Amino acid sequence: MLIERTSSFKGVTTSGRLYLVPTPIGNLGDMSPRAVTTLQEVDLIAAEDTRNTAKLLNYFEIKTPQISFHEHNTMERIPLLVDKLLAGQNLAQVSDAGMPSISDPGQELVKACIEKQIPVVPLPGPNAALTALIASGITPQPFTFYGFLPRKNKDLKAELATLANERYTLIFYEAPHRLKKTLKALLEAFGGDRQVVLCRELTKQYEEFLRGDLQAAYDFSSTEEVRGEFVLIVAGNSTPNQAEQVEQDTNLSLKAQVEALVATGLKPNAAIKEVAKRNNLKKQVVYNDYHEIN
Repeated sequence: MLIERTSSFKGVTTSGRLYLVPTPIGNLGDMSPRAVTTLQEVDLIAAEDTRNTAKLLNYFEIKTPQISFHEHNTMERIPLLVDKLLAGQNLAQVSDAGMPSISDPGQELVKACIEKQIPVVPLPGPNAALTALIASGITPQPFTFYGFLPRKNKDLKAELATLANERYTLIFYEAPHRLKKTLKALLEAFGGDRQVVLCRELTKQYEEFLRGDLQAAYDFSSTEEVRGEFVLIVAGNSTPNQAEQVEQDTNLSLKAQVEALVATGLKPNAAIKEVAKRNNLKKQVVYNDYHEIN
């Protein structure tokens, strides 16, 4: 397979370009001059919420028309947007705050443009995860950005079981009304001594950092009124148990691999998920093998 080379600005192309434009996560002063110029000069802005983006455009006196592009109309909009790009129009894609594609729409449109050899031009700019990380005081790299955890209890617990032995710093996003539930699940999965920083209302007037361990963070969420959007920076596991150290042995059966992880303390469902991931298999395949289902 040959490397496919696409230049953002050099060479002749009959198509337009897709610009990925970050928007402020709170403080409008974080909007870069290049971002403003790009939104002024493109033919159309694909916005996650045209009402929110209209406020931003009005503030910077940008007159460019918008079209809605969000998680509920992605498949419907992509062919239309790609056709406009192929016809030579330049488009900008923005989410409500921060980077497109990071816990927001964007990835599917980028993929569609790449398939049609339409140049995709990313602009640097505001990002809540990295903004929180550098101010947390917790080791900044290596880190794992996760975003929003699953909402269903069963899925949440299974996911945290696989992350409990992660040695890298973990970054999560969370809404205020779910913070207490998420911190309780983290406390149960990681233990109360794990260090955490709750980063609230980043770049806004009430920006605040709450530093301590998971027990203290949970107590805070249980006793005080919680407001604002949160980024959670959780320290990695400095003493991972054997589950992290069990190496994949291709000479072992899938069942034996699951049993080896279960022996270290992982629950069967979490072990099945981990073995499926290591072997690049569907979870059901490993589940059937472990339970000897033909």
